[in-house]
Amino acid sequence: MAENISVEEYLQQIKHATAIIESRIGGSSELKHPRVMIICGSGLGGIADTLDPSSIIEISYSEIPGFKTSTVQGHAGKLVFGLIGANKVPVMCMVGRLHFYEGYTFQQTTFPVRVASKIGVSTVIVTNAAGGINAEYKAGELMLIEDHINFPGLAGWHPLRGPNMEEFGPRFQPLSDAYDHELRKLFVTVAKDELKLTRKINEGTYFFAAGPTFESRAEVRLIRTLGGDAVGMSTVPEVIVARHCGLRVLALSLITNEGVGEKPPSALHENPKALDEGMASHDEVLETANEASKDVQKIIESVVNKL
Repeated sequence: MAENISVEEYLQQIKHATAIIESRIGGSSELKHPRVMIICGSGLGGIADTLDPSSIIEISYSEIPGFKTSTVQGHAGKLVFGLIGANKVPVMCMVGRLHFYEGYTFQQTTFPVRVASKIGVSTVIVTNAAGGINAEYKAGELMLIEDHINFPGLAGWHPLRGPNMEEFGPRFQPLSDAYDHELRKLFVTVAKDELKLTRKINEGTYFFAAGPTFESRAEVRLIRTLGGDAVGMSTVPEVIVARHCGLRVLALSLITNEGVGEKPPSALHENPKALDEGMASHDEVLETANEASKDVQKIIESVVNKL
């Protein structure tokens, strides 16, 4: 539970936030109970552009009790409600997620997921920008997440730490089925058979590191050894809480850079490689995300239209 707040207080915050949101979208019967929540990762906020413009209702995080401020470049910090596709599926887009490294607790970063479950969401689509750990992954490729490694969680920093909120889910939440198989199959079918996209889609394990630093060379080698195919600073807490709420999950990583795992140039021997060769940056993340975002938007729009 968040610092200095009881379960009862936290539940009251959720109730208050839910009431505020419902009052803002209450005038639209179509949006009153969104079926899908889409969490937009770094550089992927354009997913909200797939919504029917005439249906959109925006609410800033600052207007919702319990929501914290998004402080990261590329994260707008607002909820966007609207309809997607010919089937007019009502969705809730979280444009700008919250991160543990920003100084928030996991209960604060996952608060929007709890609220989403209370207003009728049954499926969560989580997107992120991630570094490629698998040596075969290239920048610009996609990775459907089939499993994860919750590294902070293994050390005790877990979003379900503290008193269990029984009204959402069990004390001991299983995660072997965290990433919905049917949703992953639908994603691939839409991308390859319906949209005929050529962008490579991988399927792998997402390694959650707390951040905010990009990984060292030794850490890249460690993550690769532990079985991680991509690494990022988000997603897993949201997925865990979504599953605790009984929601289906589809999660996608956009590989924005290739992790540097080779040992650094030696001071004892001549080495032609520069120390900063291949070094990651947030600008690179946003640039690569921008280039691939159109494909991601097309796939997600078509997938949601079928839910």
